Order: sequence, then C-alpha cells, then structure tokens
Amino acid sequence: MHADIVDLREFYHSPLGHLAEQSIAFALTSLWARLPEERLVGLGYAVPYLDRFRADTERTFAFMPAGQGAVNWPVGELSSTALVFDEELPLPDSSVDRVLMVHSLEFAENPRETLKELWRVLAPGGRLVIVVPNRRGVWARMEHTPFGSGRPYSRGQLTSLLRETNFTPGDSAEALFFPPSKIRAVLKLRQAFERLGRRFWPVFSGVIVVEAQKRLYQGLPVAARASRRVFVPVLAPQGVPTTRTR
Repeated sequence: MHADIVDLREFYHSPLGHLAEQSIAFALTSLWARLPEERLVGLGYAVPYLDRFRADTERTFAFMPAGQGAVNWPVGELSSTALVFDEELPLPDSSVDRVLMVHSLEFAENPRETLKELWRVLAPGGRLVIVVPNRRGVWARMEHTPFGSGRPYSRGQLTSLLRETNFTPGDSAEALFFPPSKIRAVLKLRQAFERLGRRFWPVFSGVIVVEAQKRLYQGLPVAARASRRVFVPVLAPQGVPTTRTR
C-alpha cells in the first residue's frame, strides 16, 4: 500500500520533514552528476528534491502513483504532475535521461516490473537514482514517518534487484543518521549525528541512496502486456445493478 499524498505533504512541511529533506538532499548532491539540458522524471513523491535539481533540466516531470495520489507541482506554475501506474508510464522508449525514485520502490507492487519499465523509458546511458529505507536503520521501524512504511531494502538486496533488471549499480550514499524524534533538543544535534554516522556507522543509515546506469549490452525480452488496471474517476457514482420485473 502506498503512502497517502496528504501524509507525505504533512511530513515534509513538519520540522522533522524539513531536516530529513536536507539530509537526503545532501546525499543526493554527493552523487548527482550534472547533465545540462537533461530530461528528468521524479517517480513517487520526489517534489521536495526536484525543486533542487530542475534548474539545469530541459524539462522535469513529477510522476505520482495512482495509489498515492497527486498534487499540483510546481506551485504557481503550469503543472508538470501526472498520475501514473509505475509499471505503465506514459512515455515513449528512451525518452528521459534520469529518473529519481523517492517513496516509490518500497511501495511498488512488483519492483522488478517497475524497474523494467524505467529501463524502457531511460535513454541509452540514462541514470536511475533510488532513495529507499534501509532495513537496518531506525527510520524503517518508526511508523510516524513515510520511511516506516513499505518494504525496506538492504544494500545487497537493492544491488541484486538492479542487476536483475539490467542496471549497473554505481555510486551510493547514506542519509538520516539522526533519530526520527520530534523532540527539539534531539533535532538540534542532527548535524553531529549525520557527520558521525557517515563516518562510523554508515550501515545503519535511515535511507540508502544508489545511482545506477541503464545497461545496453544485455537485452530484455520483449512481450506485449495488456494493462491490468483501469482508471475509475473517484467522484463518479457507482450504480447498483437493478433487476427488471415483469
């Protein structure tokens, strides 16, 4: 089950959410190679991070899963948001240069199918950046943040999944070493926790950030897939079948 869009927005507007965003953004920046005029897609709830990286892009889209819900983004501009199914993205083959997955892979119904779909839409040499909860971290055990929901991963599990779906794992980073506490005194020590954690206990980070590249020398089997899902408007009345009497 996906995290709800309302809960995600509330978290990132909270003091704890702001600090979590800063920590993850620092980890992303450490492995985010500059690609001028790139076509960037955020999948899941990536808008807090897309705001930081879209300045150099040709275009940026925020794709939000149907099970999560969507919000308009960017605020005050023409919308670049789309409500999608992560296994059937509304993009042609090899059409984007980079995909950023945040609050996405851990909620995927079929992670392999989702990654195969991302392989399809990425251009040759395209990059995939994934942020997932670390199964060894404290954040994956606390349900008052979005990182406590879904399926957490170890670094080995994530690496194996990427290789199975024709991606070559590359650079990685860690974030969220401070405890997910709402106590201000604890949050004031965030920078010290982050600095010490990256140096002494990276294996216990709250999230794992991995970059991978689309692999071209090994093909994926092609098969026609019929869509298994149908959009149903939420506000449409659901009629009850009636029986005619004679």
